Amino acid sequence: MPRILRLSAAALLLFGMIAGASSVFIRTQSQNQVPPGLRAQRDTWTPLMDVLKDKRPRITDGQLERLRKLSIEDVWSAIQGKGYKQCFVTHLKQTQPGVKMVGRALTMRYLPQRPDLDEGVRQLAKEGDWDPAFNVRGGEDAKSGDVVVVELGAMVDRATFMGTMTGLGMKLKGVKGIVVDGGIRDLNEFLTWKDFPVYYAGAHASAMADQIGVEWNSPVRIGNVTVLPGDVVIGDEEGLLFFPPQLADEAIKGAENQTYTEEFKAEMMRSGKYRQRDIYPRLSPALEKEFEEWKKTHPRKP
Repeated sequence: MPRILRLSAAALLLFGMIAGASSVFIRTQSQNQVPPGLRAQRDTWTPLMDVLKDKRPRITDGQLERLRKLSIEDVWSAIQGKGYKQCFVTHLKQTQPGVKMVGRALTMRYLPQRPDLDEGVRQLAKEGDWDPAFNVRGGEDAKSGDVVVVELGAMVDRATFMGTMTGLGMKLKGVKGIVVDGGIRDLNEFLTWKDFPVYYAGAHASAMADQIGVEWNSPVRIGNVTVLPGDVVIGDEEGLLFFPPQLADEAIKGAENQTYTEEFKAEMMRSGKYRQRDIYPRLSPALEKEFEEWKKTHPRKP
């Protein structure tokens, strides 16, 4: 065999060996990337949340109750000082404007429906033994104190996250309220549920058909705000505030201090003894001294 043909045959053989080895390596790598049981994990696994999890304690019921007593503005001010500038949502409608909502974020993410996505979602649900419809699953897996937060891309028509039956299921699990950047149905019924506030983009008679739940308790987007699972959620007439649970104690302290200081300022304004500029935004040196004396007879409320 001529030398050039022998070299060509050897090169082809070497290439085939490399390609075969690469194929085995790629297959092995792909298989090794998914440890047994990971796909059936109750919360959708993400590298980001795996990195952050040790810094995110579960907020306690006691902390939530203290936050409930504070104005959303004072808590927002405390969070601003920690660099969380995009944490407030105002574009959603409300079913119960006079009811304050406080809880832990249980997040759900939806994407537009397509056959292969539907197949994958159903396979994961089978492996994990949960319902593929997230609004039904919420009535099984949600925990008391949760606020369900749903990313639906502001879709409404054929993108209604829940009606009264699925809403009731979550309510009976102890869910404190619902935030849906998308649609709901049975709005007239939800308007009568005085202890179950719902924030939503719009209402429609259609059932969920064009969107499908793909991630459970993973990062989601509501308007211009990122919400992570376990975030603190506070809602009232002004809107919705989201922030990390590890900031709860500092937020409570900062908000309580502001509330306490403004109580003194309001009293000084009502007395009519001082100029506005001596009271607000900062106390004058003379009023700072009077504030210290005032504290002795006005202990902080527990």
